[in-house]
Amino acid sequence: MTPRSISLLGSTGSIGVQALDVIARNPGRFDVVALAAGGSDPVALAAQVAAIRPRLVAVADETKVSAVAEACASAGIDDVEIVGGSSGVVQAAAVGADVVLNGITGSVGLRPTLAAISAGSTVALANKESLVAGGALVKAALRRPDQLVPVDSEHSAIAQALRGGTGSEVRRLVLTASGGAFRGWSREMLETVSLDQALKHPNWLMGPVVTINTATLVNKALEVIEAHWLFDMPYDRIDVVVHPQSMVHSMVEFFDGSTLAQASPPDMRLPIALGLAWPDRVADAIPGIDWTRASAWEFEPLDEEAFPAIALARSAAAASDLHPAVFNAANEQCVAAFVDGRLPFLAIVETVRAVVEDYEFPGAVELEAVEDAERWARARADAIIASR
Repeated sequence: MTPRSISLLGSTGSIGVQALDVIARNPGRFDVVALAAGGSDPVALAAQVAAIRPRLVAVADETKVSAVAEACASAGIDDVEIVGGSSGVVQAAAVGADVVLNGITGSVGLRPTLAAISAGSTVALANKESLVAGGALVKAALRRPDQLVPVDSEHSAIAQALRGGTGSEVRRLVLTASGGAFRGWSREMLETVSLDQALKHPNWLMGPVVTINTATLVNKALEVIEAHWLFDMPYDRIDVVVHPQSMVHSMVEFFDGSTLAQASPPDMRLPIALGLAWPDRVADAIPGIDWTRASAWEFEPLDEEAFPAIALARSAAAASDLHPAVFNAANEQCVAAFVDGRLPFLAIVETVRAVVEDYEFPGAVELEAVEDAERWARARADAIIASR
């Protein structure tokens, strides 16, 4: 079997590290030809380069290029091309690899996604913001129906369940949500949430931005938008149910009343492995469920009063194809302000709502329009935060 070539974007983040674990445990199946990372940990990036010997390394923070080069030299590596800046990340995405795994956090992942599609690569997408901010652009750019493969566990679950029927047989998609750190909390209880509390997810080990987004349920709101674009499903046929155990990752209900659910332990290496090898599976990607042990799985309705982010995302998506980009960019600014102690927890979604309601759609969806909308949203969010 010829190894499948891989370009890995976000290699030192949670998705990237787990992807490299999957790749290392399957020697001869994958060939990593390019890495991209922010550059905040040059030693960790150099260690990855030493272990897998890619041809190209992109460092998003141009000020870190020399530090990465020095770390690589210290590790005895002098035959790798190192490029910097956002253009370098786009270069890594456009190398023509069989699969580009986009594990970048934030809407900065949109340009690399488009570059990978243009280069003909299959995109294993863990960067949900590519579809939230630029879903119309990404869909228009696709060269073939199977060029975009979801890596988020919920959307991977749906993709797997959809193998059990035809598209015309689908009644609705059901995304499961763990409920985050504050499942069962009332809105009044959420008024005193601290950063430490918000960073304690009960099931998943993720980066701080995604963990906080899970606590506000903004992450699930973004996933509803992502599901719309991935599966061509109207928003009124995408539901969310709270499932605290995170064992059922999402479900597809068919028009005959049957529901197919994908279940596995909460371990991102499974959807990552599927993204790398799609449509094939990777043997022993993770340990399976231990059916010899008694367990109970719960499903609860969403408390939209305490967690209004999903309803807000639906209204943003209904307003225009650029309003979700505004929603996402404003949220990124608000999360940063919460981390810095400049914004209370409940004000994250409240501020995002104010920004979304203030935005006026210019009438066209182009890449420049997406980026303009994001810049406007960040500035407007900053202004609202400063005025508090």
